[in-house]
Amino acid sequence: MKNLLQTLDRYRPLFEPGGKLNALHAVWDANDTFLFTPATTTKGPTHLRDSVDLKRVMFTVVIALIPCILFAIYNTGYQFNVVNQVAGAGFFRHIFEGSKIVLPIILVSYAVGGFWEVLFASVRKHEINEGFLVTGMLFPLTLPPTIPLWQVAVGISFGVVIGKEVFGGTGFNILNPALTARAFLFFAYPVQISGDQVWTVVKDAGNTVEGWTGATPLAVAAMVPKGGNVIESLREHGYTFWSMMVGLEGGSLAETALLPILIGAVILIGSGVGSWQIMAGCFIGLFAMAWGLNMLPASDFKGFTQLPPHYHMMMGSFLFGSVFMATDPVSAAATKVGKWIYGILIGALVVLIRVANPAYPEGVMLAILFMNVMAPTVDHFVVQAHLRKRESYLRKFSYAKG
Repeated sequence: MKNLLQTLDRYRPLFEPGGKLNALHAVWDANDTFLFTPATTTKGPTHLRDSVDLKRVMFTVVIALIPCILFAIYNTGYQFNVVNQVAGAGFFRHIFEGSKIVLPIILVSYAVGGFWEVLFASVRKHEINEGFLVTGMLFPLTLPPTIPLWQVAVGISFGVVIGKEVFGGTGFNILNPALTARAFLFFAYPVQISGDQVWTVVKDAGNTVEGWTGATPLAVAAMVPKGGNVIESLREHGYTFWSMMVGLEGGSLAETALLPILIGAVILIGSGVGSWQIMAGCFIGLFAMAWGLNMLPASDFKGFTQLPPHYHMMMGSFLFGSVFMATDPVSAAATKVGKWIYGILIGALVVLIRVANPAYPEGVMLAILFMNVMAPTVDHFVVQAHLRKRESYLRKFSYAKG
């Protein structure tokens, strides 16, 4: 590594201001700081120093996502081999087939999104931020395995350019870029991003396993009529609470990965990168709203209202969104009390959107994006409440002293 560092230092002047390759300074700096600690230091008066910088934060999130990626590869290959009745398929065959499906999606996301990052950094004369390492990985994990690669390119382009760069880049965006990209694809190409047949890659439609429909648990629950038994309907389609915990089922690439998501949550909370208050708030909001809907008369409302809270927790992308999306430090609430309010409202909105919106049985994506917009307002009222409390205390103190 010492020889590599010396080589980089030797060619550094070519990319500095006045050098022949100064136009490529952003690319050079990105590679240099990716491999080694930045050589620049803060100059001027006394300043505070912290060992936790943007690079360390983003790399921690990437590490936390690795278990989800590995599970997504295995589950995608497993679903492919089961549905297509591949004889003798075992662990390594699942990994092989899953890799052929998942890795191209991730590579396209990084390649196209990285192009826009480099372009905007070069034009603005800014360094390339490590934030894209997370966005480029989160976005593919929210997609179904059947997504066309050209739509991956279009989606990540929208998320990076419109969701982040138009606001000034990493740290200035008001919406989560990965979810912005996912929302764009959902509304622009609903056929390829939703429906019953998008969750498993089918090699030969005439040779699929008997009884396979491709409907996810959320899709099944949304179709239960008034007075229907939602738990029984899920069981008839092969879904139980324990099977959903295992996660070997159709869905977006990482949304069924319970254990890997929990591992990621431990990493984020233990490192201080992810807010446990937001995660806990999401669970509280979901359980409270689901429990409240369970109190409604079953005969007067559709069966989805009777789905128990712990089923809501295990279905769809709630866990993945609560751990990796809602906790985005840029677009989430920043105050301590605001984080609790922000998380609780996300959890409540998830259930409300699922149950009340017949055209959209999920809800996590829209709930988080809506609260991204409302996060500054939440923080504003929290700060104002603190100021009023402080003013009241100062008045009482002044009165007592006088």
